Amino acid sequence: MCTAIISVDPTSPVPVLLAGVRDEFTARAWEPPGRHWPDRPGLVGGRDLRAGGTWLAVDPAAPRAAVVLNGRGAMAPEAGRASRGELPLRVAAGGGLGRPGLAAFDPFHLVGAEPDRVRLWSWDGAALTERVLGPGLHMIVNSGLEGRDQPEGETEDAYMAARLAHFRPLLAAAPRPGPRSEDPVERAWGAWLPLVDGGGLPRADHRALLPLLDLGDGRVWGTTSVSLVALGRTGVRYDFSAVPGDPGAWTRVR
Repeated sequence: MCTAIISVDPTSPVPVLLAGVRDEFTARAWEPPGRHWPDRPGLVGGRDLRAGGTWLAVDPAAPRAAVVLNGRGAMAPEAGRASRGELPLRVAAGGGLGRPGLAAFDPFHLVGAEPDRVRLWSWDGAALTERVLGPGLHMIVNSGLEGRDQPEGETEDAYMAARLAHFRPLLAAAPRPGPRSEDPVERAWGAWLPLVDGGGLPRADHRALLPLLDLGDGRVWGTTSVSLVALGRTGVRYDFSAVPGDPGAWTRVR
């Protein structure tokens, strides 16, 4: 149940704000943000050690960012299946997704963000939808934009709906941050920071933005990291937390 939060304000010196919440089995190994891809030396992001890709990639020079979430639909054939972690790298490096080769990927929602344009691609295993996200606040979960694209009516949908219903009005009411490169993280992200740190909810709460659930047999699933990215006219600010919910765990990436 990953979540992406995007705020678009074309009149602001920082037109695009992006929060990426990554949910995964906690035992899945990964590395913190860095320049992990020699064939794409300009990109920065965390690296998944199982598949080699990323959940969120940033090109500071462009500036551009991309984040991927799992979607719903027909899974790709096992033979020749590609990791969805390749997709943010592709979009952050070049700005576009392209249609060829998508059949190798399981369903996804993919955001590509630049200061003057934010796009959302949704792939259900058969059809690709592309949308431009205009001014305002947008939240994306595994069932799509505002949870409306691919509902299945299961317990997961109920949890995502509760998350959206709780956090969306809080984020909409909070003063929009205007992160500057010289600001400490608390000043840079202002009222957003305590919300993306969980907003005070227990991590087992069904509304939690940062869930943490013990599924038994040694399997623990939940939020493993949170990223905050601001795309300004002249550059990028990128902050990262590897300890979700801990206000002291934020580090400056860029």
